[in-house]
Amino acid sequence: MTRRELDAAGITGTALRAAYTRCRRLNARHGKTYFLATRLLPLERRSAVHALYGFARWADDIVDDLDRHRTPGDRDRLLRRLESDLADGLRAGDGNEPVVRAVADTAGRYDIEHALFADFLASMRADLTVTDYPTYADLQRYVHGSAAVIGLQMLPVLGTVVPREEAAPHAAALGVAFQLTNFLRDVGEDLDRGRVYLPGDLLAAHGVDRPLLEWSRRTGRHDPRIRAALVAAEALTRDVYRTAEPGIAMLDPRVRPCIRTAFTLYGGILDAIAERDYTVLHRRAVVSRRRRAALAASGALRVAAARWRARAPRGADAAGGPAPAERKEPVR
Repeated sequence: MTRRELDAAGITGTALRAAYTRCRRLNARHGKTYFLATRLLPLERRSAVHALYGFARWADDIVDDLDRHRTPGDRDRLLRRLESDLADGLRAGDGNEPVVRAVADTAGRYDIEHALFADFLASMRADLTVTDYPTYADLQRYVHGSAAVIGLQMLPVLGTVVPREEAAPHAAALGVAFQLTNFLRDVGEDLDRGRVYLPGDLLAAHGVDRPLLEWSRRTGRHDPRIRAALVAAEALTRDVYRTAEPGIAMLDPRVRPCIRTAFTLYGGILDAIAERDYTVLHRRAVVSRRRRAALAASGALRVAAARWRARAPRGADAAGGPAPAERKEPVR
């Protein structure tokens, strides 16, 4: 499948194909939900998505490295090296690290704004020193770089049927919704790294602070105040999903099944958190394999339907009547 994806995207050259393959492996290993949805994309667009994910994962792993022999200074140097490699790579369309080589090529193919990568790395750098966010406004500044820009990077790859700037706020919101979902799912693991991504003002409104979270994580005991704060965080996250959802209809019809599946899968993580009574400090909530398989099958049917409609005679829908006019934002 990797070879078919690369061939469909017109990616040539041994080193460049190897770089994209490395990114695909990172996506398959670490982004199971994301990777499953990506497989519903048209073949020629999957490699670009793998490149964007692979680069983001590489940077994230640098700042989240729990190796006791690697100091914060070591991680800072590695991040600066990656930042320098990316800056050079975006100018030259190449890079030293395979993930940089692939993402620089993708940025050139799809004319992705370089500033989006700078904003992303700024948020990654914050993870080296910032351990909590006093207000939701503070957290929003962080997730702009860590998540909203990912949605904006994806938009040129996916393509739209409206002017790109109209779809952009929804794409950014979807990236944020996914990130907030991860914060809820991983709150215990993030505590182990010394970080709290739930906004301090939301926690304080329910009588929760870091020591209480750490006590619960350490002892395995529950507290109704923590549960109430997590319920509020879930409600906030679902509001962001509602902001994001209208953007799905603004995308190229061929990619909508992929994004709809990702939207549903990540929303399913919130469902799993609620079903487990918000015990995320003690165990990770996941969507069952059966549920993921069912959603993937449903997505595949939608992909098939979208391809059938694309092959139908122009001006006719499935019933033979006139089709609605669509305007596709060109992918440059």
